[in-house]
Parts: sequence; C-alpha cells; structure tokens
Amino acid sequence: MSVSPAALTERLLGLQATDWRPVGGGCIGDGARVTLDDGRRVFVKTMPDPPDGIFAAEARGLRWLGETDTVAVPAVLAADREGIVLDWVEPGRPSIEAARRLGRELAALHLTGARAYGAPWSGWIGSTAMDNGPASSWPEFYAERRLLPTAALARDRGGLDASDLRAVEQVAASLADLAGPAEPPARLHGDLWDGNLHWSADGRCRVIDPAAHGGHRETDLAMLALFGAPHLDALLRAYAEESSDRGRPLADGWHDRVPLHQLWPLLVHAALFGGGYGARAGGAARAALRRS
Repeated sequence: MSVSPAALTERLLGLQATDWRPVGGGCIGDGARVTLDDGRRVFVKTMPDPPDGIFAAEARGLRWLGETDTVAVPAVLAADREGIVLDWVEPGRPSIEAARRLGRELAALHLTGARAYGAPWSGWIGSTAMDNGPASSWPEFYAERRLLPTAALARDRGGLDASDLRAVEQVAASLADLAGPAEPPARLHGDLWDGNLHWSADGRCRVIDPAAHGGHRETDLAMLALFGAPHLDALLRAYAEESSDRGRPLADGWHDRVPLHQLWPLLVHAALFGGGYGARAGGAARAALRRS
C-alpha cells in the first residue's frame, strides 16, 4: 500500500496538510494534490512498494534538466524512498504556441549536452530499471545498456517471442551502420511521451517524469511520435529551426531512424505490459534494418 500523500508531505516538508485529493499520476505512480496549511498546493507521487532509488532518480533527473534553464520542469521540493513532492502546476490546454516553444526549448536542452552517454545515477523508466553506466559511443550504449537487457527482460516475462528477439539482436549488432552520423551526448528527458507533457494554465508546457540521461537527441523526438502529441508537427518544425539556428541541424535521414529510436521504449512496454508491444518492437526492429 502507498503511504498517505498527506502524511508523506507533512514528514518531508514539516508542514501540516489540510486537504488532499487524487489526480492523474501516470501509469505507474499514484498522484495527489495536497493543500498545505500555508495555502500552497503541491503535487505528491507515491507507489505501492516502490523500488529503492526510483524517486531519487526522478528528483535528480528533474533537477538535471531544470539546471539548463531551457525546458520547464516542476520544482522538486523533497523526495525519499516513499515518494516525491513537487510544486503544483495548474494544468491547462495544449496550444500551438506552447508546442512551438517546447520545440525550441527541447533543441536548446539537447544541445546543452551531457558529459557521457548514460548518467551518474541509476535510472528508471516506469518501474523498469535502466543501466546508466557510461559507454564510449551511442551505438555501444544503446545496444548494451538499452536494447539487449530490455529485450531479455521482455522475453523472460513472455512479452517478446524468439523471432522478434532475433530481430532486436540483429539491430544491436548493426548499430554502427544504423545510427547515422556520430553525435556528442545530448541531455535527454528519456521518456518523452505525451503523458509526460504537462500543458499548464500559464501557457507553457512542462516536462515531467523523466528517465533522464545522456543519449542521442533523436530518441526524444522519436518518443514524442510513438504515441502522438498535440501539435507535434509545429513542435518538430520549431525544434528543427532552433537546432539549425544554433549551428547543429538534425542529421539527414533522421526521419528514417525513428523506428530505431522507438525500439527501446517498445521493448520497455513489452516487458511491463506484454500484449502486442513485443510484436510492435519486432516490427520496429525490422523497419530499422530495412532502412539501413
């Protein structure tokens, strides 16, 4: 059972909670809006029997993204093993202006860069652990830290059949040819699907629930396209314009590499949820191989 949001908030912030109510917290966690005795509202996320380090990783990821002064993130007020407390940001509706701004901000975030592929903390995507150990190149990182271990997990859980596993293994073995031009590590959100875009009442979009790490910037763009996002075409145009203005345009053929970058999140879904995600992962792997 999750800890009470009010009790967690009182313990971490040292302030009394006068009211709380559940709100959407994503596919894995339980979210709540808590009102404090000083009138402020905060967002609290908990989960039943959370894995060690999952909320610490979320806090570090949000701070790592926020320190760049590019994308907007909610401020981290406190976190421990049982949950995380963030500033409450009043939700709003997505607008084309906010999407364009987010596109420019994402380009700036990515070009801020990272020291290495990976991160100096253990990572999580949903309730699945990520190996953030450093690698000398993105193909090595993507194969050894992402594709192969997650494919093995999905297979062991019955979410990936032998044929689809072989296709993923072929991609991992061919990444030097599939990855396109070499790029330095980008600072990534890492789990940038529509559910992790918080469209706010102030007209700006905040990014939440990161699986932050140093990686390839095309990964965040492919994740946005995987399940769709409001005004995505406008967002991507603004991203491309900002990248070009900063002297780092997207490499030719990046559209063709979308299935390659969608492969890992599909494997994560196959491991977590099963269903048809294993077949979709196999399809993405074969599409990536055909485009080589």
